[in-house]
Formats: sequence, C-alpha cells, structure tokens
Amino acid sequence: MTEYESYEAVVVGCGPGGAAAAATLARNGVETLVLERGVDAGSKNVSGGLIYAEESAPYTIDSLFPDFREQASERPVTENYIHNIAGKQVKSFDIGDLHHHDTEWADSVLRRTMDSWLAQRVHELTRETGGGLLTEVRVTGLLRERGEIVGVTCEELDPIEADIVVAADGVNSELARDAGLMDWDDPEDWFQGVKAVVEMDPETINDRFDIGDDEGVAHLFSGDLFDGVRGGGFLYTNEASLSIGTVFHLDSIAEEEAEPHELLDGLLTHPLLAQWLGDDYEELEYSAKLVPDSKKVAHTAPHRDRLVLVGDAAGQMQAQGPIIKGMNHAVTAGALAAEAFTEARTRGDPHDAGDRYEKKLHDEGVMDKLRPTSYNVVGKLGEVGPIDDLSNAIADSAVGRFGVRAAGGLLERAYASPTLVSMIPDTKLPYVTLPTVIAEELGDYVTDENTVEPPELDDRIGDLTYDVGDPHIELVDNSFEASGTAVTACPVSAKEFGGGCYRDELVQTNGHEEHLVSLDTQPCVECGTCAVVADTDWEHPAGGKGVDYRQG
Repeated sequence: MTEYESYEAVVVGCGPGGAAAAATLARNGVETLVLERGVDAGSKNVSGGLIYAEESAPYTIDSLFPDFREQASERPVTENYIHNIAGKQVKSFDIGDLHHHDTEWADSVLRRTMDSWLAQRVHELTRETGGGLLTEVRVTGLLRERGEIVGVTCEELDPIEADIVVAADGVNSELARDAGLMDWDDPEDWFQGVKAVVEMDPETINDRFDIGDDEGVAHLFSGDLFDGVRGGGFLYTNEASLSIGTVFHLDSIAEEEAEPHELLDGLLTHPLLAQWLGDDYEELEYSAKLVPDSKKVAHTAPHRDRLVLVGDAAGQMQAQGPIIKGMNHAVTAGALAAEAFTEARTRGDPHDAGDRYEKKLHDEGVMDKLRPTSYNVVGKLGEVGPIDDLSNAIADSAVGRFGVRAAGGLLERAYASPTLVSMIPDTKLPYVTLPTVIAEELGDYVTDENTVEPPELDDRIGDLTYDVGDPHIELVDNSFEASGTAVTACPVSAKEFGGGCYRDELVQTNGHEEHLVSLDTQPCVECGTCAVVADTDWEHPAGGKGVDYRQG
C-alpha cells in the first residue's frame, strides 16, 4: 500500500464554507490542511453579495470570526426594496420585513476582501494544530483505495490522505463531480449571475441613497427590462462602491439566446438608476458565476465515504424570488460538517462524519430552507405547462389587471411574505409578467435621463487580470447544434464578437458549409456556464492560473 502525506482533515477551498469548516476543526484540535486554488483566497470567488446571519442558524460568520463585521464586510443592509418595471413606469415596494425575517444582521461584502481576511484567520488557527493554508494548489480529484475515498489528488502536490475531506470548492466542484454527487446536466438547475462593481466614494453613496455611514441599501429589479428572461437585477451599496448585477435562470438565458453582458447593461442604463449612478460612472470590475438552485439540486445527503460537500459544491444556494442566500448556508454547513467529524472522532469512528453531517443538516432546519416543502407542493405545480400558460394569460388580462389595481397595498405585503416567497414557481409569471403588469397599472413614470455608457465587452475583459496557463476546457463537439448556445450564454462571449471564449463560424469544406464553434480559453472567467450548455470537458485552471478577481 502506498504511503502518502496525511492529515486528519483536508479542506478544499477557503471561501466562507471552507473557512467555517477549517476554523471549527482547528478549534477542536483537529490537524487541518486547507488548499486554495487562487493566488489568494477570494481571487476566484464572486458573489452578489449579501451575507446574512440568521437568528435560527446554529452558526453565523461572526460567531466563528468575532471581528468579521468590523474587518471584512462592507455596509450593514438596513433598507430593502424591489422595483417592478415596465418601460419607464416603476412601482416600488418596501420588502424590508421579508429580508429582516429570521435575520440577526445582513451585510454587503466583496469576496476578495472578505475571503482574504478569513484566510488569514484560518491560517493562524490551523497552524496551531499542525496544518495550515496553502494557496495556488488545484485539487484535481479524489484519492481512492480499494474503491473508497481516502483523500485528494492535486496538480501541484503529491496525493494527500485524510480522515475527512471537506469539499468547499464552489459551484464547479470537481470533487463533487468525481464522487458522482453532483453534475451539470440540466440548465434548469442553475442560475447565472453577472456583476459590475462601480466605484463611488462613501460621501456620494450616503448622499445619493440618503443613508448614513453605518447604513446600506439593497435594491432588486424585475419586469420587462430584461427582454423576457426569467430573473432580475440587484444593486447593493458597499463602503466605497456599488455592486450591480443580474441573476437569471440559465435555461431561460439559453432559450432566449440572451447575452448576459447586454442584460446587465439594460439595468445599468435604465432611467431609474440615473438618480444613483449620476454622470460619473466608473466600472472597476466585471465578473460572473453560476449559482445552484437549491430547490432542485441541494443534495439531501451530501457525502460519500470520507468526503462531505458544503456550500455551492452541495447546491446549498437558496434562491427563492427576492431571497438570495448562499454564503450563510455555506458557513452553517461548514461548521456542522466539522462538528460532525469532531463528534465521530471522539466516538472512535471518524469515518462516520458524513452520516452525522447529513443528520445535522436536517435536524437544524438547513434542508427545509434550501428545499422548502411549500415549493414542492405548490411551486412546482405552477411550472406545469398548461397552468403556467393560464396563469400568465390571466395576469395580463383585463381581469388580472383589475385584480392588481384592486389589491393595491396587499401586493406589497405579499412580496414581503416568507411563506408566499417560498412557493414562487420558476416561471415568467413572478419574474416578468406580474411585475410588468404591476408597474403598468400602479407605477409612476421615471423622467430622469440616464447618461451611463457601460464599457464594451472587450474592454471589460481587458480590464480583468489573468495569469494564462494551459487550456483548461476542451470543446468535445464543435458543431453549432451541440455547443452553439455557449456563444450567447457565455458572459464573455457574444454574437459577432471575436474576442470572447466562444465564437461561431461558417466553414466551407469541399463545397459544403458547416456551422461550427471555436473556443479560446484565455478570456475565461471560470463561471462554468459552457459546461452546462455546450459539449465540453471542463476543469479548473492550474493553481494560481486563470482569472484573478480584485473585487469579487
């Protein structure tokens, strides 16, 4: 039997979930090695992003890292609004009650700042138990002996054995796929988020959003400004910048042949945003990522042998209407996985941690939040074709419009109901049709002129930092039929744009014309979109290679 370097625990990824797991393991005296693919924790990570501390959660990020809010987050979010939009008509609702439900606090964050700070704390804690944090290491897969998972394999290091492997390596987790626990087969299981970080000094933010230094605002947007694609937009105030982005169902992006950067630009240039963006628009960074839809893919038993999955790697991303929560669930899951291992080790059976972790996720109510029963009973019913068609037709009919006018303030209360939000079907009705009707029937006209001119896609790509390594994606089938969707769905590609990852080409061969797709991985932002919508062999770049986000 080959002997490998061994640790009690190996944590892959040092985002919030990995950091929570590593800190909890180390505080319980567990020898823990943390492996991070980026040049620094956060350099590969993107979030909208708000991080929540839920009152019902057994762990929160500030309970594990007491100085977190003072050192690593941006602004506390004290106000929450959703804007229903139809052309230049807007009807806004205050949904603070929804976001403050079960919420101890919520802060805006930028991942490079946040994750880097967490990584420093994690390195200090894990060194005390004989481990530590290594960056620029890509974990390529699982180490097995006699068919059982016993550790990890790495591109830059020899294989490493462990009594527990915590896969906190994100939505594109190669460990989850290697174990057969997650896949990328269905676009309906995923959202795609695209974001611009916009520079703005704190005084201007305070003035334009009418807030103080210790206050922040979250704005959400839905309706007809996104050309019928299912999803919406967001704007969060940071300390000295704004995070503005869009999140859409990936299958809808694919079906509508929508281009993500143009959907983002539709939000940035809408007249409603003129009051906040002014005339001095300066974009610091463009980024993108996939987001799992926990209602469909949150794994109910996210473990196999010595492997446990936490955070996006386990599909633990709660996206239900205007509620988008992921990092807080990753924190809870990471700490629960560590707690499960500590208990199992104490009882002399460390390899029982997976079953204990699964039980804790259910007992602590995490799975009920990620996979709400109300959605399975009611929401899915609304997605049945004939019911969906009928619901949209009624909402847009004279009867439906009369109902919207008659409901008045009741609609705002409905938007702020956690129970109703958990039942929302994944259809155009809640994202497009109903918000548009609300705006047309109840909204006011926006008369401001928006002068923002977003950067062109090639400028956005050019402003990103890359350390280009070997190609990390192979296009298996380059026919347009198999892989052409990536030309529009990839956030750094577009029709008639020659500088992105995916380009479509008409090729003449022996008098026969073929419609093909070509691939250049140099501008890749590692979102994983093409792994779902194209026929590819997709893997991460080597440690420290690829895109290097400065904001995240």
